[in-house]
Amino acid sequence: MATTPKRTEPQTPQQRMALRRERLRAEGLRPVQHWVPDLRNPKVLARIRREAKLMAQHPENDVIDAWNEAAYDWSAWK
Repeated sequence: MATTPKRTEPQTPQQRMALRRERLRAEGLRPVQHWVPDLRNPKVLARIRREAKLMAQHPENDVIDAWNEAAYDWSAWK
């Protein structure tokens, strides 16, 4: 005969997250923080646009684009 698990008091979100992190660490994982450009920032957007314009003006841009097109597996988009 199977027994039902004992009910425990509800946990706070912080306690649940701590337990989840413990389980993940026990599986050999570790937390990593990633920093990405903030596209809501007008200065960041301006810098990205400026850099993209410079890249498009590269003398070998057509050769680079052709290589990217040839190397990419477009079947994933279908």
